[in-house]
Amino acid sequence: MLVFAHRGDSGSEPENTLRAIQAALAANVDGIEIDVHEADNQLFVIHDRWLQRTTSGSGLVSQQSFEYLRSLDAGLGEKIPTLDEVLLLTANKCLLNIELKGLVNSSLLFACLDKAISASTISIDNILLSSFNHHCLVNIYQQRPEFSIGALTASTPLAYAKFAEQLNANSVHIALDFVCQKFVDDAHERGLKVLVYTVDEFDDIEWMKVLGVDGIFTNYPARAKRFLEKISGRKL
Repeated sequence: MLVFAHRGDSGSEPENTLRAIQAALAANVDGIEIDVHEADNQLFVIHDRWLQRTTSGSGLVSQQSFEYLRSLDAGLGEKIPTLDEVLLLTANKCLLNIELKGLVNSSLLFACLDKAISASTISIDNILLSSFNHHCLVNIYQQRPEFSIGALTASTPLAYAKFAEQLNANSVHIALDFVCQKFVDDAHERGLKVLVYTVDEFDDIEWMKVLGVDGIFTNYPARAKRFLEKISGRKL
């Protein structure tokens, strides 16, 4: 079962910062999940639409200038990273799941990714683009079907994972509160991988193994990996 660091090693470091990402890499995670918003013709790695919760600033991310956003403290003196910086830091060391939140211009995303791929900073096989905005995912697939897609849901749809199959997704990412055996089985029958967020408690990690999910997103990746190693081979 793959372990993805949720917003980097966010349980130990300021979320979505280079510091959190470096800590996740040090834990030898299988993947790192980050969130991306667009502002001032740049892509910034930050979760919320608003700045107040995770930075020293205030206001909507999308309405700020590059200079203002880069002047803020995102925790322990860290700056809000750009997607370019994260691509350079991860550099094929693991999978990078880029969750698209405030993205208006998909060509901006493609330009950023293509630049990194051309420079051999990251391979396309290590990029996973996900979103709750399924229209955004359709747009990505129509323009660039070579990119892997992760379809997000915070519910248990009536047709289980059919929506992800219709989106031509490679994986379906479902909230812990809504995952169940029928959903996992249905997704696997459709050729989809199942990733579950956000899984921090040991009992839940063990439950995910029982369900047969392919990966988890966790705020404590080092701890999750140690626990999985501990129970490896144990009959569940």
